[in-house]
Amino acid sequence: MAARFDAIVLGLGGMGSAAAYHLARRGRRVLGLEQFTPAHDRGSSHGRSRIIRQSYIEGPQYVPLLLRAYELWRELELQTGHELLRITGGLMIGRPESATVAGSLASAREHGLRHEILDAAELRRRYPITPDDAEVALVDPAAGALFPEDCIRAHLQCAATLGADLRFQTPVSGWRIAGDGVEVEAAGERFQADRLVVTAGAWAGRLLADLGLALAPERNVLCWFRPDAGAERFRSERLPVFIWEKPVHAFYGLPDLHGEGVKAGFHHSGISVDPDALERGVGGTEIAAIRACLRASFRGLDGQPTETAVCMYTNTPDEHFAVGLHPAYPRVAIAAGFSGHGFKFASVMGEVLAELAIDGRTRHPIELFTLDRFAAPAEA
Repeated sequence: MAARFDAIVLGLGGMGSAAAYHLARRGRRVLGLEQFTPAHDRGSSHGRSRIIRQSYIEGPQYVPLLLRAYELWRELELQTGHELLRITGGLMIGRPESATVAGSLASAREHGLRHEILDAAELRRRYPITPDDAEVALVDPAAGALFPEDCIRAHLQCAATLGADLRFQTPVSGWRIAGDGVEVEAAGERFQADRLVVTAGAWAGRLLADLGLALAPERNVLCWFRPDAGAERFRSERLPVFIWEKPVHAFYGLPDLHGEGVKAGFHHSGISVDPDALERGVGGTEIAAIRACLRASFRGLDGQPTETAVCMYTNTPDEHFAVGLHPAYPRVAIAAGFSGHGFKFASVMGEVLAELAIDGRTRHPIELFTLDRFAAPAEA
């Protein structure tokens, strides 16, 4: 007979680890299934640092979720005794009409967030950067960096302490509705639960094929560069995290947080991939493109990278998330399509998913992420 749980979570990366914790926190018997090892580097929730920010480029609708996310990250730090979030401030750089600057400003104004607008001359004076004369920056003093692997381990640790059964290197082959619950097949075993939470990242499209969510995994490259000189200018005490929109691309970066150098990459590559056949080697042309961008934008940041990595975005057509209850099977809660800007929300998404799974609704504003904005689900 299959083992029975209150809830099964498929995928224990950023979102799934948080969901397992919040479900266990509410007293549920939880099974978490992950095809790789804890805090692995095979998907989307790795890379040692991720930007978190409040003056949100992508829309003011995100800000209430962000404010709760900050609260939950700080709460998790207190529970575990580990630094998970470091405030550095943030620079959203571009021409005044760019989405990066205008979008950040709209969010800051609508929600009364602290912010400052700097012109190019002031940016050059304060920071080791070389913007064009027509560029400006919105300063988000609440922005900073999350440490994703540590965040995931913290959620997993707290979930396990509360009794969650977390199983790794346990690939899921499928799930189905079974009577008054759901049944999951994984690594040759069958498990049953009252509720199912799908947080499978780039693999979510396969597990949710009936929904027509149009999830598109995308390959993206990360590089770390050590400064040629004046390394102290690039440390987190002096240099904020940044997102910089140019006419042909947007790139982002984080300061030297732990002595590993400045991390940088392009926001989108446009390279669609099969998550099981992801090319993990980083080519010289890819490195050269990021290096040239940094050389043109920063004083004293050049040379070959000390380290490179590859991660995946999982994009939706409008680049907003896909979160909600399965329209045909309300026992199934879904969080997918975080489109390269979702990790910062993992703490609050765990709370959202626990509420959806247990209560069938959430107090949080997730209307922007409704699943029915995509193609209608196929017949069961």
